[in-house]
Amino acid sequence: MGKDILSFRRRTKIVATLGPASDDPKVIEELINAGADVLRFNFSHAAPEKQKSSVEQIRALSSKLGHHIGIMGDLQGPKIRIESFKQGSVNLEQGQVFMLDTKLGSSDGDETSVGVAYSNLINDVIPGDTLLLDDGQIVLEVSEIKSSRIICKVVEGGLLTDHKGLNKKGGGLSAPALTDKDKKDIIEAANFDMDFVSVSFARNAADIIEARQLLREAGGQGHIVAKIERAEAVDNINEIIDASDVIMVARGDLAVEVGYAAMTGLQKSLIRRTRIRNKVSITATQMLESMITSSSPTRAEVSDVANAVMDGTDAVMLSAETAIGNFPAQAVETMSELCIGAERHETFRRPRNNRLEDDFSYIDEAIALAAMYTANHLQVSAIIAFTESGSTTQWMSRARSDIPIYAFTRHEATRRRVAIYRGVYPASFDIVRAESGKIYQSAIQALEEAGVLCAGDLVLFTLGEMAGVSGGTNTLRILEVGSGKAVDAGA
Repeated sequence: MGKDILSFRRRTKIVATLGPASDDPKVIEELINAGADVLRFNFSHAAPEKQKSSVEQIRALSSKLGHHIGIMGDLQGPKIRIESFKQGSVNLEQGQVFMLDTKLGSSDGDETSVGVAYSNLINDVIPGDTLLLDDGQIVLEVSEIKSSRIICKVVEGGLLTDHKGLNKKGGGLSAPALTDKDKKDIIEAANFDMDFVSVSFARNAADIIEARQLLREAGGQGHIVAKIERAEAVDNINEIIDASDVIMVARGDLAVEVGYAAMTGLQKSLIRRTRIRNKVSITATQMLESMITSSSPTRAEVSDVANAVMDGTDAVMLSAETAIGNFPAQAVETMSELCIGAERHETFRRPRNNRLEDDFSYIDEAIALAAMYTANHLQVSAIIAFTESGSTTQWMSRARSDIPIYAFTRHEATRRRVAIYRGVYPASFDIVRAESGKIYQSAIQALEEAGVLCAGDLVLFTLGEMAGVSGGTNTLRILEVGSGKAVDAGA
């Protein structure tokens, strides 16, 4: 048991995306050893057979290395793109007329027009709307709509290449969040027993509810991640958070729709709202973008990561850095170092969100928050939660603290899911089979062997009187570590 709980004073978790640069077992092992907690697949790319093989490799490597690695499947969603150009690209000049044509051939684009792989676009825009191509690098203003053609004026020009994404400033595109391909991929995610499924371009709670229902019907038990990348999602953010397990602040498309100037404040607001509503947050997109080609980050990227960590995000995500970059494992190592540096800042360590004025809906929720209040004021060295579903540790992790929380559970699926919770570390422990009367001693001994605890340390435990019952946590106990044994310090 000792190997899988050796950590990791880093509290913020790291999601690393797999791709051509990192789909080799050797590189995957390097990513895990470098500190990746969750590995992400993009359903937009690899074939199901390849993903199945990679999932099996990750599970085998996780077991070999003694780590519990979560796996996330990222649905493609209704990414709206232009079609292709005859010559592969065009150069658009400021002030010129350029048309988006929903009926133009898929390879017939030229300097005057290009096809669009979304026929309903003509119904979603009106004259005066601003359309953004290639993550906002190209800006078009809609002048008029004629039949299948949207006639625009180029406001900001540049080189435009095949299949670039298209957004409408301010949002309002009606494409549904789940495409037919996404629905098939959800079934694959269930077959692969993925721990997290990310819904791209979610608009409202209904999109999340539909994804969860499809996943459950297919036999999957993974958590649902809502990617916030539409302006409409921001308008419906509270209902989306409540319907989801995890919120991903997907800053690329979101910044294009709401404007870059608004993005910093919005990121902080989304993380704060998610934490207050007792859910998990991931901050994503271009966090260490320069490390795709460089072995070190820029100063701006260092500050970006630090700000997200001090905002209280549960996890930070690497995308192209590990998927196609030249230094995938080094990017994870760098991210880990930056997170640790930010976590040492005193404003991060100060306990927050103790919810002193809240009413609790569940007994295990009340125990979790009482445990965090007690732990912070009594200065315990560790919190050990005997848990089935991991919900107790999730509630604990919402209260900001530098006290490590160890999720002792017999369920591998729970261990993989809690791997993304800030400050929570999974450990294998079968409380049902544990010898009666020696549960506490066994857990303390495991942490002593891992070098986490020593004589004189106080340890706070949470558990349920009926062992093995999900949601049954109703007991809080504090013990002092003695010379290889636990001495009761009050129950």
